Amino acid sequence: MLTIFGFGMVVTFTTLIMTKRMSPFVALIVVPIAFALLAGTAVSDLGAMMLDGVKAIAPTGLMLMFAILYFGIMIDAGLFDPVVRYILSLVEGDPLKVLMGTAILAAFVSLDGDGSTTYMIVCASMLPLYHQLGMNAINLACVTILAGGVMNLTPWGGPLARAATALHVDPSAIFIPMLPAMAVGVAGVIGLSWYLGLVERRRLGFLTLGRPRTGQVFASLGAAATGSIDCRRDDAGDEFAMLPREDHADELRRPRLLWINAVLTAGLMICLILAVLPLPILFMIAFALALVINYPSLEEQRQRMAEHAGKVVAVVSLIFAAGVFTGILGGTGMVEAMSRNLLAIIPQSWGPFLAPIVGIISMPLTFFVSNDAFYFGVLPVVAEAASHYGISDVEMARASLIGQPVHLLSPLVPSTYLLVGLAGVEFGALQKFTIKWAILICLLMMVAALAGSAFPILSEG
Repeated sequence: MLTIFGFGMVVTFTTLIMTKRMSPFVALIVVPIAFALLAGTAVSDLGAMMLDGVKAIAPTGLMLMFAILYFGIMIDAGLFDPVVRYILSLVEGDPLKVLMGTAILAAFVSLDGDGSTTYMIVCASMLPLYHQLGMNAINLACVTILAGGVMNLTPWGGPLARAATALHVDPSAIFIPMLPAMAVGVAGVIGLSWYLGLVERRRLGFLTLGRPRTGQVFASLGAAATGSIDCRRDDAGDEFAMLPREDHADELRRPRLLWINAVLTAGLMICLILAVLPLPILFMIAFALALVINYPSLEEQRQRMAEHAGKVVAVVSLIFAAGVFTGILGGTGMVEAMSRNLLAIIPQSWGPFLAPIVGIISMPLTFFVSNDAFYFGVLPVVAEAASHYGISDVEMARASLIGQPVHLLSPLVPSTYLLVGLAGVEFGALQKFTIKWAILICLLMMVAALAGSAFPILSEG
């Protein structure tokens, strides 16, 4: 009976958020409570389960909150501006260099874990150059979304945070062994940009006509490269538009503090990889230092925190709501019952291969269902089943991240609508053009992850 209730809860949750009958935040709280009560769970026990779930994911919520605030301050202060200008100065009107510069810029800016920010900076910086040279903007959208899909596997990115939350594991334990796979993924995207650049060279006759004059292009990019473009949701809340920024972005820039901010960010990344302190503490310290260094005035600090508060609340509230979902799923015994029945239908010979199987199926599943549905609904059940074959939760969490470059092409991802809107390409055309390359990048990452023992191809447990 618990199995029926468990699968019913997952299916109901997935259906409600896919059909937009409920927001993920509401569904993560209401649906498990309703099914737990139907299964006969006492209200007093239910409260303890939910609180245990929230406590388990509290460190992840703290890490996300301060990571978002930290990178928000770095963007406000202009940490990425020199990189944008430098890449623009190197491309020299060569389509191949333009595309490779786009990939490198997208990978670098994606460090903040926010796809919308990446798309705005890359499109605002590079798109005028594409138009001036007559290049196809679908190439820009392709390499940008793929670079974002790879770099989104940082601990403060949505997928890894969801996987860590759903399985109650340390985000750094997932992230560090995945670094080689991410490096291979980024290299694959840069290699793809080189190939697409060769195609554009031939199409535009670059080698025979010579290099276009790009001086006027760079002159027209000054405002774009310094972040004078913003995006806003329309009244429906789903579509996006480019609008002039209203918060006087130039006044927030701190060019004299560039090297201090760069050293602070590099130090943060090194401490993160070396696990000097827990991730939430590292980001709390880094954010406090960044705020004091760049905006010493109390009024400026208040304004900066208020500016980024909306994004923080949206993300962190979802993470804590997920704690309610996973707490009830585990506390009622549903996940254990579901995994036992799942084990019964999985061929015995397939069990030891569950990690790579999850890596492969994460591509279509995260395309057709949201990350919330996959990580909070599917992953805990499969991970519990895998544990019977000696595959740990952290290994399953790593495997579940493989499909993210494909996931971003899903119509369920709002930020992708921003990208196609900024780039001026059709959503379906981007999917058709990019899907084969996204699958290839995912497979490259899987091979690298298996080679680096991030998860086993065959469990001997």
